[in-house]
Amino acid sequence: MANSGLWVGVLTALTALGASYITARATSRAALVQARTTATAQALREQRERRRATYREMMNRAHAFSEVTWEIDAVDAAPDRHTKDRLLTRMYERIGPAIGAMNRATHEVRLDGPAEVSAAAERVRQAARGVQPRLKALIGDGGPERRAEYDAAYVDFRDAFMAFVGLARQALEVEEG
Repeated sequence: MANSGLWVGVLTALTALGASYITARATSRAALVQARTTATAQALREQRERRRATYREMMNRAHAFSEVTWEIDAVDAAPDRHTKDRLLTRMYERIGPAIGAMNRATHEVRLDGPAEVSAAAERVRQAARGVQPRLKALIGDGGPERRAEYDAAYVDFRDAFMAFVGLARQALEVEEG
């Protein structure tokens, strides 16, 4: 009888040790899963904030470019060819640096992605570069054909910019899980 009591005690102790080991492993795994989940959530949050800042900078640079192009209204209101050319020349001098700033912002978007947003930023940059020579062509030639080319180039820029904004917004959306 004493032997069976000893065996019961040994089996009880081994069962307790086994249960303790299994519980410790499960707790360890749960803690590891929790740590990975927390780290992943933090990394996603940081990525989202970095992208938000990058996209905002691109939008600011595109807006600064647009502000230069909107001066065409002052050109239209100018009383004579000399004044129009002076205003157009000033616009042309300001549009180059605005495109340069947009180039830098586009490179940042390329780094932060995703690919669709990067491609959209590149389309904005290329469309802006398409406006520049058409603006220069208006200096000294205020004909309707040149102006129509400028307006069409600006519409292409605006459409590319609106597409970028839509894709950037989608990239920043957080899906409910």
